[in-house]
Amino acid sequence: MTAAASQSSLNLTDTVAEWVRQDPARSRIFEKYGIDYCCGGKATLQQACNKRGLQTEEVLAALHSAQPMPDLCDWSTATLSDLANHIEQTHHTFLKTELPRVAGLLGRVVNAHGPRHAWLADLKATFDRFAAEMEAHMFKEERILFPRIRRIDEGDRSQEVDQPVAIMEHEHDRAGADLEAMRQLSNNYTPPPDACNTFVAALDALQQIENDTHLHVHKENNILFPRSVSRGHKAHA
Repeated sequence: MTAAASQSSLNLTDTVAEWVRQDPARSRIFEKYGIDYCCGGKATLQQACNKRGLQTEEVLAALHSAQPMPDLCDWSTATLSDLANHIEQTHHTFLKTELPRVAGLLGRVVNAHGPRHAWLADLKATFDRFAAEMEAHMFKEERILFPRIRRIDEGDRSQEVDQPVAIMEHEHDRAGADLEAMRQLSNNYTPPPDACNTFVAALDALQQIENDTHLHVHKENNILFPRSVSRGHKAHA
């Protein structure tokens, strides 16, 4: 498919998730405009723009001009096992490293700057809840859901994933709400004028966690989970 054909194949009535599935580089555009393409991926582009009060022509132009990400795998055509492995090795590994690091940074920031910035206590409480839930979430994926998905990929006709997928998607919604709350509390991760280097590093790390989690959840909600559910249903047909 040519670039022109790709551009003309989607419009405002297509879902945000479909825009990213067709070209993952567009995730950068949605991040720029604050459009949720993971938990909110089922919304049409028109609905997403309306929710954010954005000019559709401007967003469309930006989407059509997005530069491809180098060496990016088309996960919509990968095997279920390869995608599950990639999510564990890339996104789960990232969070397992970053969550404890950011917890330490935020603890120091609250101690040093909390008296002057009362919102930091709410930010840390929200992060602590997000971190605890994501750690439990990843454990359940690695021990329960992903092994079932791999068995479906191997042709096991006895596997059922509808219920665990529904639970994971519900937990994704809660994580998305916490990410949005942290962005709002921190004024889009903007350090105040008196911020020390640790303060700046903590807010930057939170933004990186948000960006990675959006891509992580997109791969699950919009690619891995629906394909796994569909394969499971076909196996039981």
